[in-house]
Amino acid sequence: MNALQSFEKKELERLSSGRSIPVFFAGDILKVHVKVMEGEKERMQSFEGVCIARRNRGLGSSVTVRKISFGEGVEKIFPLYSPNIKIEVVRRGVVRRAKLYYLRGRLGKSARIAEDTSFNLKVNENAGAKPSESVEVTIEENNLPE
Repeated sequence: MNALQSFEKKELERLSSGRSIPVFFAGDILKVHVKVMEGEKERMQSFEGVCIARRNRGLGSSVTVRKISFGEGVEKIFPLYSPNIKIEVVRRGVVRRAKLYYLRGRLGKSARIAEDTSFNLKVNENAGAKPSESVEVTIEENNLPE
């Protein structure tokens, strides 16, 4: 392992300690909370949309989220390991591609993604847990009748 790889590994451990990045894939509906600094004030701004791409490159990992705002498509690219963002998975989607760039040319019902109902997202929240503490998330497969 060369010096650059060891530096990236240490930085990844430092940035990911104390916070967890949820498991998500392309097609999932994500809500990304971004810390915005306006002068001396800071606030949280949320951006909710479909994850159309995920780029796994160590410290350079990022996710592209797309939504339709007032009839216009808006895409934002968020760095995964930034301390200024928090990601929530709202809904799971069923897709057969890793990159959903074909959604850029679609509008209305043709741009919808089917919901994955085989996964049940359960969050075990402790009564005394603080928002900064990690919360255990379990994913269970439902036994659907055949």
